[in-house]
Amino acid sequence: MKSFFDKNYQTPIWFKAKVKKEDNATKLSRRSFLKSAAGASAIGISSGMALPAFSLTLEDKNTLNELIKTDPWLTLDATLAHLLPESISSIKSGPSAKDINALAYLHQVMTVQPTSEDEKEFILKGVGWLNGFAQSQRGKAFVDLSFDEKEFMLRGISNSRAGENWLTTLLAYLFEAMLAPPAYGGNPNGIGWQWLDHQAGFPLPNKGQRYFELPPRARVKNEITIREIHSEKNDQNFVNANSPSISILSIKNQSVKKSSVKRTSKA
Repeated sequence: MKSFFDKNYQTPIWFKAKVKKEDNATKLSRRSFLKSAAGASAIGISSGMALPAFSLTLEDKNTLNELIKTDPWLTLDATLAHLLPESISSIKSGPSAKDINALAYLHQVMTVQPTSEDEKEFILKGVGWLNGFAQSQRGKAFVDLSFDEKEFMLRGISNSRAGENWLTTLLAYLFEAMLAPPAYGGNPNGIGWQWLDHQAGFPLPNKGQRYFELPPRARVKNEITIREIHSEKNDQNFVNANSPSISILSIKNQSVKKSSVKRTSKA
């Protein structure tokens, strides 16, 4: 495949799976957000909750400063900056790609987080395809174009399936850089949360406690625990629906079960 406009391109399985996962997460997050917001009025950035300390090391910054001098990171930085540009009225329009450390976040996605090799290859190849398109249309590399010319290029590739998928991938990482805990490299000092007036979950992970750094056994235990919780809830709902007297005995004997039974009966 030599360009975004290759007729033989087919959306890869990893991309379809990722989109499906994000769609499901969006559906669940609305419910979770409302629940957490209702009981977390005293928690969050607005109330002075301290974020886990994390910042790019001097070595990280120096590495990025060197990387953005050449491709692929030069073009990736320019693309992210165009998709989420700086604004004079940043308070109203929100933080920019630079403000949320978008490139640093993407660099971690590509080098630290367990991202599939196929996805990383697609992101990097997209840089060459974008520059090839810019050269064919304007005789320049993407980074050398004016703002309006860059807009024209990105709108142009978005008309192809591969181009649309490439831009969707970068936009998804922009949102992650804005909304993920700072320990993942983006969203410094919770700047994205502050702009959205969002109260983050608690506790927040520190570096060394990120999902991909957890021991495999801990992740498996987590999954088993979640399944057990769902199983217990289903069993409790069955008991409540079919044996009211048992539920009343549970209320008298167990204070924890008392609150859960009451919530079930009200629902």
